[in-house]
Amino acid sequence: MKVKVAILGCSGRMGRNLIQAAHEHESIELIGGSVRSSSSFAGFDLGELAGIGAMGLTTVTELSQLNEAEVFIDFTSIETSLENINWCKEHNKALVIGTTGFNDEQVHRIKEAGQSMPIVLAPNTSVGVNLMFKLLEITAKAIGDYTDIEIFEAHHRFKKDAPSGTAVKMGQVIADTLGRDLNECAVYGREGITEERSKETIGFATVRAGDIVGEHTAYFADLGERIEITHKASSRMTFALGAMRAAFWLSEADNGFYDMQDVLGLK
Repeated sequence: MKVKVAILGCSGRMGRNLIQAAHEHESIELIGGSVRSSSSFAGFDLGELAGIGAMGLTTVTELSQLNEAEVFIDFTSIETSLENINWCKEHNKALVIGTTGFNDEQVHRIKEAGQSMPIVLAPNTSVGVNLMFKLLEITAKAIGDYTDIEIFEAHHRFKKDAPSGTAVKMGQVIADTLGRDLNECAVYGREGITEERSKETIGFATVRAGDIVGEHTAYFADLGERIEITHKASSRMTFALGAMRAAFWLSEADNGFYDMQDVLGLK
């Protein structure tokens, strides 16, 4: 069985990797991709766009032109993703969202959409990163109450949101495990003379430089020892392949709001 997939926002760095991953995946049939109406890549061959040779599929500017697809994959922007959710809900389509930076109210809207459509929201579709989330839960249960917890992340200079959606998810997993409210215990950067660190806080540090694809580390530090849990991505293809796995899984899922932990059977 092949799942018919369309890629939304396919002219960007991530979109081009998604095209290649869909083209090479044995269980995915790529039926097309979209770009903004103002894009200079409108009407481009998707294969040429991804650098893998002509495929005979050209980019479109209207989602209605991709109506044949069963599952849509969206790594666009916050505003565009929210619009795409509405369209997919109206047309009974499943949707994988890899866009990051949603606030609490927007996430609530996405969860509500899951009542009438199958939807995966994943700040990071990498299989390795989602395994890391499980390791964070296990570690937090064992030593989170008495260690200092800090989260470091680094990405390329073009990334707009900070800290990354993955870093925030890491903090959320740890906070939930420890029964804390991340909105109250998170510390985003430090400067000047600060008070002594509170054990209840979860710190975040961010780097934006060059072409770093993605690095994330969680520190559980005590006096005399520390545990570091790290994931480093060297290619966006790892995210693209994870998105294909999510799309295939979602094609057989009931209406609902899911994440990659559901896709990978880690819950």
